[in-house]
Amino acid sequence: MLELGGNARGAGPQDDLIKDISEMTFLQDVIEASREVPVIVDFWAPWCGPCKTLGPMLEAAVTEAGGKVRMVKMNVDENQQIAAQLRIQSIPTVYAFFQGQPLDGFQGALPQSEIRAFVQRVAAVAGDGGLSEAVEAAELMLAEGAVVDAAQTFAAVLGEDPGHAAAYGGLVRAHLALKETEQAEALLAAVPPEIAGSPEIEAARAQLALARQAAEAGPVADLRAAVEHDPDDHQARFDLAKALHAAGQVEEAVDELLELFRRDREWNEGAAKTQLFIIFDALKPQDPIVLRGRRKLSSMIFA
Repeated sequence: MLELGGNARGAGPQDDLIKDISEMTFLQDVIEASREVPVIVDFWAPWCGPCKTLGPMLEAAVTEAGGKVRMVKMNVDENQQIAAQLRIQSIPTVYAFFQGQPLDGFQGALPQSEIRAFVQRVAAVAGDGGLSEAVEAAELMLAEGAVVDAAQTFAAVLGEDPGHAAAYGGLVRAHLALKETEQAEALLAAVPPEIAGSPEIEAARAQLALARQAAEAGPVADLRAAVEHDPDDHQARFDLAKALHAAGQVEEAVDELLELFRRDREWNEGAAKTQLFIIFDALKPQDPIVLRGRRKLSSMIFA
């Protein structure tokens, strides 16, 4: 954190999401603009070393927010009146405004994780315009079998916010429910990088993997007979688990995989454990099948 002083030249303006401003446009670009969406103001100067580190990280976090928050940059050497009015004594200083009023802020350089958390916190204040409620409604449609309506609702949410992880994952799952595996694969191949590692996308990937397995699953009766004939036929038990899952018998599939793990946890490079995690990832974290299955698996791992 550096004390104010020195001379500077301002950077050129960028776009509507992130841009340079002056005292002449502060009212319009910060106060008025913050009535629609939170605006983060980065007070900086070219001679400020920490500013050169903080600025790009702050811009990256704002870009990741996908329009839920905007950012403006103000050179304090060229706009000393605003800096004085806001009692800025050192830089870098960052303020967030919403509804025309200061909302949050910090001074000095921060690590990327804290900067991202700050931006997410500011963006959350304004809500998401009802998008979360729309996703919840789409999830209910999907659960009740109104898959086409669910898909259309997920797509509408993505039209407003292309980086909405829950809507993106929901649309993938809707395509899978419609047996449109190729469309689901295409969506996952084009997932925005900023949400690629989110739980919703991981769940969609797991469901896609299970859908592919379901297309190749053998008859449950034949595989069950093979396991009963030879309980140590690990391949038959593994195939039975996949067939059971494909038939909608998820808990039974988990039980067979747990039994396989108990008998030989290293079989086929730990295939039973890997398959269990695919099933767990495809379900909600608090699903009773997940909670019970993880508990049993842990008891065997640490026994």
